[in-house]
Amino acid sequence: MEVLSGNRQASPPMWMMRQAGRYLPEYRATRAEAGSFLDLCYNAKLAAEVTLQPIRRFGFDAAIIFSDILVVPHALGRAVRFEVGEGPRLDPLDTPDKVGTLNKAIDLGKLEPVFEALRIVRSELPKETTLIGFCGAPFTVATYMVAGQGTSDQGPARLMAYQHPGAFAKIIDVLVESSIAYLLKQLEAGADVLQLFDTWGGILPPREFERWVIEPTRRIVAGVRKQAPGAKIIGFPRGAGALLPAFIERTGVDAVSIDWTAEPKLVREQVQTKVAVQGNLDPLLLIAGGAALDEGVDDVLKNFSGGRHIFNLGHGITPDASIAHVEQMVKRVRAFKG
Repeated sequence: MEVLSGNRQASPPMWMMRQAGRYLPEYRATRAEAGSFLDLCYNAKLAAEVTLQPIRRFGFDAAIIFSDILVVPHALGRAVRFEVGEGPRLDPLDTPDKVGTLNKAIDLGKLEPVFEALRIVRSELPKETTLIGFCGAPFTVATYMVAGQGTSDQGPARLMAYQHPGAFAKIIDVLVESSIAYLLKQLEAGADVLQLFDTWGGILPPREFERWVIEPTRRIVAGVRKQAPGAKIIGFPRGAGALLPAFIERTGVDAVSIDWTAEPKLVREQVQTKVAVQGNLDPLLLIAGGAALDEGVDDVLKNFSGGRHIFNLGHGITPDASIAHVEQMVKRVRAFKG
């Protein structure tokens, strides 16, 4: 919270995207108890438990509520299921006629377990530990809604945006308003910070990035702050690269999370001078370990410790990451005083 408020820390605060996940045996046990992935997301007690597990084990400076970006389309009346080994499946909105069947307003009652999980975590979390709420950014959520699943290049959504921009805009508009309502309820339930995940934003050319990533994010930030003026919001337009300066200038986010391919000099000179930066260790280094991991950690600290920085990964930790390597990373970051 200090970093997001404008105060650089000599030792950067740290957490990991997907820190509650399959690399932890305690998570796997809780997941088995819950049954399906969605059952875990909608079981407030168990979702709170897995949110707290990495805090107990590693002492991170932030917990991020355990949920999924696709609970929003689910609360919009779309069928959502997770196939083992296949990932999410939805009923596709791949024609303008199908887009017309989309509910216009989100049913926040369906998401009450998420809010209850936030309240539980807030009551059990150490006072010095930040609680992060989140949702998927509209473009990324829309890519799954249009295709009905994830694809290698999210071509179905991109094609709809070119061929039927009016229909695609209707999906985006519904997601913008739904995200504002959802995030405000997360703040009410105890979240200190909000993060917008735009995992697929970086696949768009600049003009489309402006229309489908920057502008919807700007609207969400403005909509949340209209009712919660002090809200702290982190944007994560993965793969944005040279478009990062435009993203932070036009959206009003307090911080931007960067992936491991981000060019450090550009980030330092054109991004970190204006907002805090979060990231950006390559998650594969938590599989590699050893000297490669130490060098990767040191590179991140060298690149960004001169400004406001939250140490994190450049994307989510992978299921095959080593707990010992996470401990190695934490120890090295904690020892740093820049």
